[in-house]
Amino acid sequence: MKSFLFIGIILLAGLMAGVTLGLVNLLLVEPLIDSATNIENQNLINSGKSSDSPSFWANYYSYRAWQKGGEILAGAILGISYGSLFGIVFVVSKNTLPGNNIIKKSLVLGLVFWLVLYAVPFTKYPANPPSVGQSSTIEFRQDVYLIFVVISGFTALGFFWLYKKIQKKIILFAGYGGIMIITYMVMPENPDPIQMEFGLLAEFRAMSVIGMSVFWGALSVFLGILWEKTAMDKIFKS
Repeated sequence: MKSFLFIGIILLAGLMAGVTLGLVNLLLVEPLIDSATNIENQNLINSGKSSDSPSFWANYYSYRAWQKGGEILAGAILGISYGSLFGIVFVVSKNTLPGNNIIKKSLVLGLVFWLVLYAVPFTKYPANPPSVGQSSTIEFRQDVYLIFVVISGFTALGFFWLYKKIQKKIILFAGYGGIMIITYMVMPENPDPIQMEFGLLAEFRAMSVIGMSVFWGALSVFLGILWEKTAMDKIFKS
């Protein structure tokens, strides 16, 4: 029974955090995507690759409506996926995490996840709007980003395991930092040149950071609250 309750808690926390992310993206990110894709559309029309016709804009607006409609669903799927991983790591590490209550411990872990799985990869491969990048390089860009995230995650996990063995924080921070600096240097750059207004690009990246920060904060708080409400600590001890 406690396993089903635990699974339910982490899935629900992930779902709520994911829906929150979807709502934030609809409010903050999607208007910037509209601006970026309108610039791209105008460039296509000016170059003669597309025509400024009612059918072109009808197809475009239909596609954007479909994208926006799927924002909540995409956030929910991401939230459930990350929430499952987050919950498992929380169970294993909560006695090691600083904080005098479950919510504070969960927030600390959320900060670690935000740093390892988002902020550090962002330094090498920051978020770009759809108008930045060629369709021929999408698979490559997705692959190198995922590789960077995986390296960051497993490096942090490995040095955390080592820290639990020898109890020296300097090993944890120096080891992870050293490996990620090397990874940053050897991983390939984004192959696509950035040819758009810097202000729009910077705003898009800033809103992306806000969105993911809200997500990890929400996931941490939701899991902490649900954990306390269901007295999971007592259940796991029983």
